[in-house]
Amino acid sequence: MNWEDECYLLSKRKFRENANIINVFSQSKGKVSGVVYGGNSRKIRNYLQLSNKLFIIHNSKSENKLGYFKTELLKPISPLYFNDKERTTALLSLCSILNVLLPEAQPNEKIYKSFENFINSIDLKNWIILYIFFELNLIKDLGYDPNLNKFKDEIKVNQIKKIKIDDFIYEIPEFLISHNVAEEVSNVLIKKSLYFTRNIIQNKFFIPNNLKFPRSRILLENYFI
Repeated sequence: MNWEDECYLLSKRKFRENANIINVFSQSKGKVSGVVYGGNSRKIRNYLQLSNKLFIIHNSKSENKLGYFKTELLKPISPLYFNDKERTTALLSLCSILNVLLPEAQPNEKIYKSFENFINSIDLKNWIILYIFFELNLIKDLGYDPNLNKFKDEIKVNQIKKIKIDDFIYEIPEFLISHNVAEEVSNVLIKKSLYFTRNIIQNKFFIPNNLKFPRSRILLENYFI
């Protein structure tokens, strides 16, 4: 099985003395694992950073065996934000969530394009709002629609609505329902939004499948106090 594609690096772990096993998110192949020989060398190690965009050549003897990657850096992303804790944590969070929840070797062009759009917009002032809506769309694309439109007539108090989804009560900022986002959104509303999407993701995907929730995603909330 030989193919090549552009992709984003979702995870890596050491494999033997001078190799890594990495997971990448490819537009045509979905999430794929493979071995990168020489992955701990200075040259390759420097660009095998989570969220970086790579070009990969994949080789394997069969679909059932772990393949091998030749990698090339297309676009550095994570190094641009090493001094920005909020954006760095957001990138780590998204990569970790996708790494856990994406099925193996199943293309999902919609999620791929949504992820790439967020990456390309992360320098914008309202990047955290875009992050929140990415998570909302991801929840739907993974197969669960909270159907927030049906709550648009609920009474709001201080821009917050209380809604009930599958026997759980959530406090949700009104802009997540209306999509009418103010130019300035308070940290309180941002944190409540992050808390809402986290709880949905945990309740619908992580907890039922006994999956460990990424620590980076919880840390992201702590920047908005």
